[in-house]
Amino acid sequence: MVESRIIVVGAGPAGVRAAEALVQAGKRPMVIDEERRDGGQIYRRQPAGFRRSTADLYGSEAERAVTLHKTFECLKDKIDYRPETLAWNVSDDRLHVVGDNAQSEPLPFKALIIASGATDRLMPLRGWNRAGVYSLGGAQIALKAQACAIGRQVAFLGSGPLLYLVASQYVKAGASVAAVLDTSPYRRRVQALPKLLARPDALLKGIALSRHLKRSGVKVLTGVTPLEIGGDSEGGVGSVAVRLPNGKTETIACDAVGLGYHLRPETQLADLARCAFRFDEETRQWLPELDEHGRSSVDGVYLAGDGSRVLGADGAEAAGRLAALAVLKDNGHAVAPGEMVRLVRQIARIDRFRQGLAEAFPWPHDVAAGLSDDTVICRCETVTVGELREVACDKGASELNRAKAFSRVGMGRCQGRYCGHAAAEVVAAAADIPLEQVGRLRGQAPVKPLPIATGRARP
Repeated sequence: MVESRIIVVGAGPAGVRAAEALVQAGKRPMVIDEERRDGGQIYRRQPAGFRRSTADLYGSEAERAVTLHKTFECLKDKIDYRPETLAWNVSDDRLHVVGDNAQSEPLPFKALIIASGATDRLMPLRGWNRAGVYSLGGAQIALKAQACAIGRQVAFLGSGPLLYLVASQYVKAGASVAAVLDTSPYRRRVQALPKLLARPDALLKGIALSRHLKRSGVKVLTGVTPLEIGGDSEGGVGSVAVRLPNGKTETIACDAVGLGYHLRPETQLADLARCAFRFDEETRQWLPELDEHGRSSVDGVYLAGDGSRVLGADGAEAAGRLAALAVLKDNGHAVAPGEMVRLVRQIARIDRFRQGLAEAFPWPHDVAAGLSDDTVICRCETVTVGELREVACDKGASELNRAKAFSRVGMGRCQGRYCGHAAAEVVAAAADIPLEQVGRLRGQAPVKPLPIATGRARP
């Protein structure tokens, strides 16, 4: 029988700081990470042999990125580090993982810190299933990990800070950006200013990104309504059309589109661990319940970083350390109470800024009601909006998992990551019921596809 241990899932900002706190307390945690190298998405490292400077890769966050990378390098001989390892299930106090040997292994844990990060939150539009449409995160990975742009003339569509960050990174890398198309009206940012001032440094960085784009001659349009991504089956993306606040339609020529509306926490492992969830009215999504220190509703399971609520890299670092301190305290180790209080206050300030961002760049839920019936909502299974509306209205499947059973929405490779939130909005609008009543897609194991040759590791 393998000895139970403390396991950290994720080697991004939250996971690294959690591991650091545990090592400082004399523990040797196991760190599971799906990627080849540490850093997470925001501080993703470039492959060996690539020579872009840290300033080019991470911009204003270069110093923080280098510090985090150096911290993890110093931790490697003090932890059980397993890169390129997928955590695909949680059951009976065991984390099930599969590594590059395609062998699944159940790992008993005494405490599990899930720092799984976040993925793009997407709202479909007609033509988004054409070749050349990427999520903002996908566009960023192409730039950081492959040192290439997703197209020769790229339009960025959506809302939130990531929209401006990725567009600015493309401009800085020398790529041609056709336009930045933001669904949120500028006045929302003015209204949210009191909350955004909770972090004046972050606010100034956001303003600097917008100014950089405008100085570079990039067309920036706000308050737009997405209409269609044009093109054909052979050439892929050819244009993107939006409706302006004055009612006119503008069509932007492009050969690729980066699409995204903020981020959504990766909550599948928390769901499989049987953590309780709550509906967040502010962002119109279901989030895991946790106390101020990162404890979930399940004993021994802790949540940290963007995998529970999206606070950004510095918020993730603070939450990762705080969750590790909670683990230590719950297992009888002396923890400085003053540090925990300081971290709670730091996270509260960052959370106020997060609330400001949600107000300034709202999730465009009203777009779902206006999507045409032939719009593909689930790219994996090619389910259309019309098919989803039919099962919601004609078959009475107004609960999302029942709608999934009738339509196959969310049954594909991405397990509903790309379509789940938008599908819920479509069902709510079609059935004329509150979004909370529609529910959420239940997590299913495996949380991501496993190699077909996966077998069980011998004990």
